[in-house]
Amino acid sequence: MYQELIKERKADFEAAVQHAHDEAANIRTGRATPDLVDDLPVEYHGSTLTIKELAAISVPEPRSLAIQPWDKGALALIEKAIRNSQLGLAPVTDGTAVRLTIPPLTEERRKEYVRLLHQKMEEVRIRVRQTREDILKKVQAAVREKTAREDDVRNAKDELQKVVDDVNGRIEEIKERKEKELMAT
Repeated sequence: MYQELIKERKADFEAAVQHAHDEAANIRTGRATPDLVDDLPVEYHGSTLTIKELAAISVPEPRSLAIQPWDKGALALIEKAIRNSQLGLAPVTDGTAVRLTIPPLTEERRKEYVRLLHQKMEEVRIRVRQTREDILKKVQAAVREKTAREDDVRNAKDELQKVVDDVNGRIEEIKERKEKELMAT
């Protein structure tokens, strides 16, 4: 009984790992990466699209990005979206592309980003724990309704702990890799 519940919620655990990866990717390092601007929203012809839906993003040099829209009319809109974002970057338009130069991070800024990374990873771990607790509550409810045995609660806890440990290990790897990247650049 509990195995089906765990299998059903496996996607939630995987989504948490993916969310951790996405959150880590969105934290800026001193190095240019398309992930910095990929998902920035741009108002384009009455709808909201992301930059990656409107343009090709390339990394011509380690500290710069080039964003080349497929429609030249989107150039100013992309530039405006970057200026209005929380990235703190100054876009420069050269007529065909928006260019971004990524300034090196100060030591204080690096530490601030590491703290932000830790906070975001803890939020993901909380989400994982909530999923675990939801499954356990369902198993306990089934025991109260006499549709499951007492042993199922203990077995579910053991099985879930293995899954949660695996997911938390993967989240920790993402955190450590990003932290190393932040402190190295």
